[in-house]
Amino acid sequence: MVADLLAPLVTLRNGAKMPLIGLGTWPLDNAEVAQTVETALGLGYRLIDTAENYQNEEGVGEGLRRSGLDRSDVFITTKFNKEWHSVDGARAAFEASARRLGVDYVDLLLIHWPNPAQNRYVEAFQGLTRLLADGSVRAIGTSNFKPAHLQRLFDAGLVPEVNQIQLDPRHTRSDLVEIHREHGIVTESWSPLGRGGDLLREPAVQSLAEKYGKAPAQVVLRWHTQSGHVPIPKSSHPDRLAENFAIFDFMMEAEELNQLSALDRGTKDIADADVFGH
Repeated sequence: MVADLLAPLVTLRNGAKMPLIGLGTWPLDNAEVAQTVETALGLGYRLIDTAENYQNEEGVGEGLRRSGLDRSDVFITTKFNKEWHSVDGARAAFEASARRLGVDYVDLLLIHWPNPAQNRYVEAFQGLTRLLADGSVRAIGTSNFKPAHLQRLFDAGLVPEVNQIQLDPRHTRSDLVEIHREHGIVTESWSPLGRGGDLLREPAVQSLAEKYGKAPAQVVLRWHTQSGHVPIPKSSHPDRLAENFAIFDFMMEAEELNQLSALDRGTKDIADADVFGH
């Protein structure tokens, strides 16, 4: 099955075109993720997000092959751990991920966490620029980088194309998102629906879901895309996969987006990238 409808695209700083919604794959194992990726690609997903640390890159590659789609039709993102934070390490990480995925190139390669105590993420990003230059990757970026981490890259003349961060209406990360906008960095949202389901039970979310005849999750995901973010929700259930993708047939008003953003609670309950990372 090949879908007729695809997500809109956002153009990254270096010209790569990234779908406006994708599939997150943590914590699916190789067998689960192969089936889920095949199903998702059949539904119209074209952005698949994985990571070395998820230990499921082989399954992602298998799902891609099962889908029957051309490699060029799917935007694959992966991320590497702190042991590869060096110029040469970034290349070694790419080569290992490409081998596990069974692909010749990666569309977007990210530094998974800054690990500032290690103090090598600038060198890792310099390694990414070399991979971009020789065509090994189509785009490069960061994950979980805070303003101070990004500033060190800016000071070195380096700018990610994407920063993938935990973000949802309860954690709008407005200071970080504004920095992204100033520098042409695309904001990608992990855990875009929050954790534990509480966000989807918020009265503001429920009210908008009723108004538009949509599921609460669809309202939240549409908040992301209308805000310019690229959400990567995770599900392995076919019906939920289809529901999460079917968000581009309605448009909320600016005031309604603001109502959802007003649910912001700050960052106290999310992982601190100054002390956490792998």
